[in-house]
Amino acid sequence: MTTARYIALEGLEGCGKSTHALRLATSLDAVLTREPGGTRIGALLRGILADTDNTDMNPRTEALLMAADRAQHFADVIRPALGRDQHVVSDRSVYSTLAYQGFGRGLDVAILRDISKWALHDHFPDIVVYISVPTEILNERLAKRTPDRFEREGANFFSRVNDGFRTLIHTEGDWIVVDGTQSKEEVEKAIHTAVTQRLKELS
Repeated sequence: MTTARYIALEGLEGCGKSTHALRLATSLDAVLTREPGGTRIGALLRGILADTDNTDMNPRTEALLMAADRAQHFADVIRPALGRDQHVVSDRSVYSTLAYQGFGRGLDVAILRDISKWALHDHFPDIVVYISVPTEILNERLAKRTPDRFEREGANFFSRVNDGFRTLIHTEGDWIVVDGTQSKEEVEKAIHTAVTQRLKELS
């Protein structure tokens, strides 16, 4: 029986997910991946989704491209890693779709959940870490880099996404919430401590 777990890091743009996904994966000797873009086909889909020329993309198209990436991601990365008893650490997961395409774009969250369940063969993340950073700090961080199509969305969109994540934290099981305003070292330590404790509880 495998003891490997599927671990997802979530949060708004600029919260530090990518940095801490890498650090956590390294400490756990886990497979590091991301959504979208964790596979060859996913990288092509990510390019379409992030392209700033695609401002005319319909929200349903966006959601279906995310689901297509997720299906390939599960088949190529997540299931094989868990099958060989290796943890998976992913920068984003199904919960980003529920927050961004559901709450942010106004699509039906229940339908998005059902599509993602089908894409994932009902295997949602075992552990979710949410890095919490106030939007005013995130705006300062994003101002220092070239924004992609999502990062160009306005404050109202990200307010809805933020509300979505807050709702998911309280309705989708026992998430680990970490204060992302601390130093990188403090955030790393908090994530590692909480995740290793949760892994022990799940073993």
